[in-house]
Amino acid sequence: MHARVLIITLCYNGIADTLACLRSLGYLDYPRDRLGILVLDNASQDGTPTAVRAAFPDVTVIENGANLGFAAGNNVGLRYALTRGYDYALLLNNDTEVAPDFLSQMIATAESDPMIGAVGPTIYYHAQPDVIWSAGGRIDWRRGTSTMRGIGEVDRGQYPTATEVDFVTGCALLIRRETLERAGLLDERFFMYYEETEWCVRIRRVGFRILHEPTAHLWHKIPLADRVDKPSVAYYMTRNRLLFLRITGGGLAAWLHALFLQDLRTCLSYSLRPKWRSRRPQRDAILCGMRDFWLGRFGMEVI
Repeated sequence: MHARVLIITLCYNGIADTLACLRSLGYLDYPRDRLGILVLDNASQDGTPTAVRAAFPDVTVIENGANLGFAAGNNVGLRYALTRGYDYALLLNNDTEVAPDFLSQMIATAESDPMIGAVGPTIYYHAQPDVIWSAGGRIDWRRGTSTMRGIGEVDRGQYPTATEVDFVTGCALLIRRETLERAGLLDERFFMYYEETEWCVRIRRVGFRILHEPTAHLWHKIPLADRVDKPSVAYYMTRNRLLFLRITGGGLAAWLHALFLQDLRTCLSYSLRPKWRSRRPQRDAILCGMRDFWLGRFGMEVI
């Protein structure tokens, strides 16, 4: 018998993307009686709950009542999955569209070994459907950084088999129930960014494996340009990378790289080099992120 799976899609506005995502889930080849779909709404202002209920009456909608962020918002769905006896939960961004066999391929991989705790697909840019955004992720513990495997590469079959990775992005992350029970929920201090990376470190440290499954395909409507240009992203990435290093026990080299070779050097460059004058809001956001980490201010952005 097929495993019971709950797909969890968290929304904060973006109704057109959400409806397109749900339409693509309608083509999944996974047995309908073993599949649940849950939309979590973080207080969208665009009528998301009403629109989803009207277009997809079989989809469960929970209104969180506030913008809880990625971690706390998704934890509502993960608790829902646990209390209702699902075998797996799949975190899925609302700005994605999936291949019909996307879920079946990931479940087949997960079911091949009870110590596979989490599985992620190959994720492509929606605007460039053959260009990879993520084929799993790697952590460089010397520098304290994480990178997407295969990012920017045209898919020519260079990742042919399921491979163990350090993490898979929360854009599409399938987690086994037993893994969730042993590793716990997402850490809500992150709000967004780095939460799934820390989660995957925890998953591996309690004995489970994390795999990238190349035959599972998904297209993500992520901008082709680097989103770190947004001050809010610079803030969260700075603060949360430091939080990640503290929680996971990053070594001295990683701390030195994060604080001096990355953050402070970037701030100096944005301050002193005329061509970066327009990036001073990003500089200020980085400094605020460093400040708030040392002051213990986490959760939603407080800059």
